[in-house]
Amino acid sequence: QVQLVESGGGLVQAGGSLRLSCAASGRTFNVYAMGWFRQAPGKEREFVAGISRTGASTNVADSVKGRFTISRDNAKNMVYLQMNSLKPADTAVYYCAADLNLGAVRTTTGSYDYWGQGTLVTVSS
Repeated sequence: QVQLVESGGGLVQAGGSLRLSCAASGRTFNVYAMGWFRQAPGKEREFVAGISRTGASTNVADSVKGRFTISRDNAKNMVYLQMNSLKPADTAVYYCAADLNLGAVRTTTGSYDYWGQGTLVTVSS
């Protein structure tokens, strides 16, 4: 069992930056691949970025590639999402998720075992 708590969301103007954090507790953090997903009003939850257990491998959705970066600090049980050049289309609730998979970073919601409660990011034009 692992508990995930996101923070760092808020209101930002287009072109601005935010850094989301996800604090993990419970089972040993470094057995999980980690992912960030987002869900905009009226839309399905979608993959944003993922990172392997060691941090050696990442996967970023095409819609945010070049603007968002995922990282993790296993010593602190933390995963981060640095978001730059934000657009109004990035407005959504952002969720942190943990995946026990030992292989490649996965991109589907059903692959992830644990979820945080989400943090709202609003980008104004």
